[in-house]
Amino acid sequence: MKRLLIDKKGRRQLVDEGKDLHTHGGVLKEAELAKINYSGFIKTHTGKVFFILKPSIIDLIEKMEKRAQIVYPKDSAMIVGLTGLTSGSRVVEAGTGVAGLTLMLAKSVRPEGKVYSYEIRSEHQEEAKKHLEEADLLKYVELKNKNIYEGIDEKELDAVILDLPEPWNVADHARKALKFGGFLVSYSPSMEQVKKFVLSLPRNFQDTTTMEVLIREWEISEQRCRPNTRMVGHTGFITITRKMSE
Repeated sequence: MKRLLIDKKGRRQLVDEGKDLHTHGGVLKEAELAKINYSGFIKTHTGKVFFILKPSIIDLIEKMEKRAQIVYPKDSAMIVGLTGLTSGSRVVEAGTGVAGLTLMLAKSVRPEGKVYSYEIRSEHQEEAKKHLEEADLLKYVELKNKNIYEGIDEKELDAVILDLPEPWNVADHARKALKFGGFLVSYSPSMEQVKKFVLSLPRNFQDTTTMEVLIREWEISEQRCRPNTRMVGHTGFITITRKMSE
C-alpha cells in the first residue's frame, strides 16, 4: 500500500508503507508515518511539514511508473462515465499495458463486478499486476495473457474497451460477447484508426460517437481569474458505440 504526501507548496509524492522517506526537506521515519496513518501531518527533523493522505485512484495512476503509454485519467473517466459502469458490471479490456485504464475500470465495477484484461506482452502484465496489487484492486481483475484478435472468451458483457493498434479486428468478437445494449469503446491516437474502426462496425452497432477530451485549468486569485496558459490537450480519440441488435 502507498501513502500520499503533500507539502505546503502542493508538491505530491507517493510513499511505500514500511519504509523511511528521504525528502528534500529531511527524513520521515516509518514509525512516525504509521502513527499518522492517512490523516494528519508530520514534520521532518528540519521542520518541513507534509500532509499524509490516502491516495486517490488518480494519484496512483499519475505517479506510477509508465513503461508503456496509458489511457490518461481524463479519458478513462469519460469512458467510465459514458458506459455507466458500476458495481456488478462485467468488462473486457485490451490491451492491459501497465494498467492505467484497468485501475479505473476495477475501481468502478467493484465489489460485485469483474474486469477481464487481455494483454499479449508478459512484461506489461507483470507490471500491471504490481500496480493493481498496490491499489488493492487485483481481486476484481482477471489478467489474461491472450491475443484478443483471436476472440473473446466471456459472454453477456456490459462493455468491451479497446486500446489497440487495430481495434476493427475485435468488432465482430465484441458483437458476439456483448449483451444487448452493451458498449464497445475504442481509444485511438490517430483519426485514420478511428475512421477504419467506425467504417468496419457491424450493423448491430448504433449510436456511434467519436470525441476527444481537453482540459484547461483556471487560475483564481484576488487579483485575477483567467485560464491557465498551458492545458492538457489531445491525448487520444474515444469512439463509443452500442450493440442494438443481435
